[in-house]
Amino acid sequence: MQIKEKRIVVTGGAGFLGKHVVNKLQKEGCKYIFIPRSKEFDLTKENDIIKMLTTFKPDIIIHLAAVVGGIGANQKNPGKFFYENLIMGVQLMEQSRIFGIEKFVAIGTICSYPKFTPVPFKEADLWNGYPEETNAPYGLAKKMMLVQSQAYREQYGFNSIFLLPVNLYGPGDNFNLETSHVIPALIRKFIEAKEKGENRVSLWGSGTVTREFIYVEDAAEGIILATKKYNQSDPVNIGSGQEVTIKELAARVKVLTGYDGEIVWDESKPDGQPRRRLDINYAKEKIGFKAHTFLMEGLQKTIKWYMDAHRKT
Repeated sequence: MQIKEKRIVVTGGAGFLGKHVVNKLQKEGCKYIFIPRSKEFDLTKENDIIKMLTTFKPDIIIHLAAVVGGIGANQKNPGKFFYENLIMGVQLMEQSRIFGIEKFVAIGTICSYPKFTPVPFKEADLWNGYPEETNAPYGLAKKMMLVQSQAYREQYGFNSIFLLPVNLYGPGDNFNLETSHVIPALIRKFIEAKEKGENRVSLWGSGTVTREFIYVEDAAEGIILATKKYNQSDPVNIGSGQEVTIKELAARVKVLTGYDGEIVWDESKPDGQPRRRLDINYAKEKIGFKAHTFLMEGLQKTIKWYMDAHRKT
């Protein structure tokens, strides 16, 4: 698909991932990019979705908007995370079909995978069990867009695709400790402990679980490639293929932030899913995507961004 002349709506375009996707679209030469803001267009409300589609008249929708957070935020808001993510996706795709949108790009989540998925996670394993309990409502709500995408392609010939990005990190991430994911939380905790002269930092869980992370600019590139090249409803993993334990990750962030205190693991807090690493071969085959930012490089860039932003406040 040639996208330069297409009218593209990026929901969540002012958010962490959204800003990088919009930047990549601009570099592609796209002239008509629209970012619906929640104050004007509440995507949980059908009338606001209709107003948004009528206002912007998009050819393509890249649906990044989500109500999201780390383990703690998921534990506090399971109902909110389930309802708002489900209702946004279901209504937006339905109205996009009615309005004759050319292509709908749905962004899912690695949280949709079963808790004990064999590593590396293959797209075919997506339905072989229930997700990890702490974020299952969020993961299942997002996964319904895959069901809808496949059903709509079969019945209506509607061109929608479903992408599964692994855990994101990078400049512009959410560093609010109440709602952030693990990397920004680690960065902030170590930097603040260093500034306050604290000799220990308490971290959630055992540290033995593993995670895979993808630098946000790489994820944005994968989304743009899929928007241009992929036209099937089979899900596509978007990842780096690099797996790391949380203990090893914390040790790396500790060194890069210059913190020299002790790490204490609070095993009364949940670990979440035991392991996460995606099989990324399908993305290579179908859209030619491969992440190119190694974890240490991405961490350095993210820490520098946070330090620069921190100094300004």
